[in-house]
Amino acid sequence: MNIVVNQNSTVGFLAILPEILLAILAVAVVMLDVFTPASRRRLIGWVASIGMFAIALVTLFIPLPEPGSQLVLGGMLRHDVLAQFFVVVTLVGAALACLISMDSPGIGKLGEFYAILIVATIGACLISAAADLVMVFIALETLTISLYILAGFLRDNSRSAEAGMKYFLFGSFTSAIMLYGFSLLYGFTQNTNIYAIGQVLRTLPFVAADGTINVNITLPILLAMLMITVGFGFKISAVPFHFWTPDVYEGAPTPVTAYISVASKAASFALLTRFFIIVFQGSEPTRVMVQLVAVLAVATMTVGNLLALPQRNIKRLIAYSSIAQAGYALVGVAAAISTSETGAGVAAVGFYMAMYVVTNLAAFGVIILFANATGSETIADFAGLSRRNIGLALVLTIALLSLAGIPPAAGFVGKFFLFKAAVDANLTWLAIIGFLNSIIALYYYLVVIKVMFVDRSEDEKKAIPISFPYALALGITTICVILLGTLPQTVFEWATRAAQGL
Repeated sequence: MNIVVNQNSTVGFLAILPEILLAILAVAVVMLDVFTPASRRRLIGWVASIGMFAIALVTLFIPLPEPGSQLVLGGMLRHDVLAQFFVVVTLVGAALACLISMDSPGIGKLGEFYAILIVATIGACLISAAADLVMVFIALETLTISLYILAGFLRDNSRSAEAGMKYFLFGSFTSAIMLYGFSLLYGFTQNTNIYAIGQVLRTLPFVAADGTINVNITLPILLAMLMITVGFGFKISAVPFHFWTPDVYEGAPTPVTAYISVASKAASFALLTRFFIIVFQGSEPTRVMVQLVAVLAVATMTVGNLLALPQRNIKRLIAYSSIAQAGYALVGVAAAISTSETGAGVAAVGFYMAMYVVTNLAAFGVIILFANATGSETIADFAGLSRRNIGLALVLTIALLSLAGIPPAAGFVGKFFLFKAAVDANLTWLAIIGFLNSIIALYYYLVVIKVMFVDRSEDEKKAIPISFPYALALGITTICVILLGTLPQTVFEWATRAAQGL
């Protein structure tokens, strides 16, 4: 198959319309920051949030080109259903993150905070559609550099400054390793477009005529594969590239932690899935790639869940939980790479990321409200939350049960699709390990629920108020979690169409 690039300028414009609208929104937010009086600065957060919800709605109605002509802008981006799906998920996650930021001290009324978050979202949207190594790196750095700034946004807070510095050091190191892996791929294929690279790899003589392995080709490609996996592993918090996660989650402002945990991870999984399938599937290294991703999935699930057990800080517990969730999603990636029938694995990953975004934001919304009211992020201090605000306790309970994979919450359906895809791809052992890890995870989620509803506290009579932006965000996320768990067909069918067009 030849690589066909759509030269239609209108199609190229429509492909980057969400990013153009986000850039305009960022400028509008900065202008509001300059001219809005202090008494009305909450308006900035509303504009950022409603603006991104609106852009997500616009993205749904952007027409897509015919299959075979979806590479646009010189092959830099692919304008397809997969990109559309993850762009919408990312935008919704960013919009909800703005809502739960509006009453946060130190950031909620600062226009520059929302502007940087919007720039990070531009990078995440470009990641979802990137089809060229140059665009992949530019988009990733647009996202991650913005996240470094957001993590260390509270300059007078030592924990926030430490989080930003750790995130920057780990991120720059892994980005350099990934970039070297890209250079090796380019050196062997003389292409930067990932579709062209995949075609070349499928023609390289990894096995010589006499049946021996061609070391001069195989070793450099495997080395490139490992280096690129390091970079992607950092972005999604996969073990052993996860060390930054608990410290950054704990030290960064909680709304930033929420954004890092959902929108950036969804976009990174969009890129990882597209890249590994297009570049490596069908070539000689496929078997190695499947085993590598499967091992990463097992290690990430197991380490994340085991290290979550002794945690006493709720943000650190969610950090290790997010590591484990990345491991579950990698099960779907391994299933997608291992078989030419990629639909089930990719669709499962897409659905799981959509579920994860709304679930984690629901949990973080409650954590932010509780921390603002009490000044504490310790799990033991959540004692009696059901008697201080039953609504918050129920929302956090639904979110935790969803992360644990308990029906009828969305997490149960998400894990079912992932494990079914693994079984269909003859990776039953991987599905079994995922199921066992889900049982381990259930313990530490239930501990938090037990603390909220059973344990007593001296502050039980002190109610925790909920402002309208938080009530709206928590209402949207909770309804989505329940709907995705009881009526998943629409979103899963959308994810399946995205997978089939890959």
